[in-house]
Amino acid sequence: MSASEQGGLRIGALSSRVGLSAHTLRAWESRYGVLEPVRSAGGYRLYTRADEARVQRMKTLVAGGLAPAQAAQVVLADPPDATQIAAPETPAGTRDHVGVEAVTTELRRALDAFDEPAAQAVLDRALDDLSLSSVLRGVVVPYLADLGDRWEQGTATVAQEHFASNVLRGRLAGLARGWGAGSGPRAVLACPPGELHDLTLLVFGIVLARHGWVITYLGTSTPVEELAGAVEATSPALVVVAGTDSARFEQVAAELAALAGRSPLALAGAGATAWLAGRLGARLLDGDPVTQAELVGATR
Repeated sequence: MSASEQGGLRIGALSSRVGLSAHTLRAWESRYGVLEPVRSAGGYRLYTRADEARVQRMKTLVAGGLAPAQAAQVVLADPPDATQIAAPETPAGTRDHVGVEAVTTELRRALDAFDEPAAQAVLDRALDDLSLSSVLRGVVVPYLADLGDRWEQGTATVAQEHFASNVLRGRLAGLARGWGAGSGPRAVLACPPGELHDLTLLVFGIVLARHGWVITYLGTSTPVEELAGAVEATSPALVVVAGTDSARFEQVAAELAALAGRSPLALAGAGATAWLAGRLGARLLDGDPVTQAELVGATR
């Protein structure tokens, strides 16, 4: 059967349909073999209704508490019926995907030029035209990843990185306003000692708060004893520690393991690995922060 007969989708359109980032979909494809794309005549990777059905099943299993590797084993052993998934046409979400790419380019141009009013205007328009999740998942998180890569490669200056981070921090802080109110489950969010990058953790908290959770945010470079004190005072349903460098976690591994013995602990960020999480008795939040927050929020 040809890709067109199967209703093939590019990965961006599939991402919009299932509510998961392209990064997560690629990871599930490469690590677990959950997706089996076909090639179009032009050489593009196209995903079918069967791929979509497997992703939706795996998403449900992960939201229910299974690790992605375990969920993949279940899905591959007992695949869902792809005929239950409506054939992809040209969903409205595809327009979001096209839109976020243009917005990301505009945002990068404005921030690289130190043009704060232009950057704010780009974000204003994006939030008017697209959903908050689409802006965070499709614009803010990819922009931050790209900025970090460019900074490491020396193609973005320290000044550009600091300027962009401060502009986005201000905007995210506004979206976070009031996230400590409410009556839902509580999450305590922090970075390990020495970790100064917390913008994706802010994104995680914003999305989790939209799912009714109460957020206690401690932020960058939090001593574990202070984190433990906050946990003792608030009795959260979840503690999330996020870091970009595995060494940050390793330096306080014993303290984090002790914390995991008293309260549900999750590790997140580029420095977190399944091996480290397992060793500490913690859960791994693997993938982009918007998707992870949505999966955690769905378990409320």
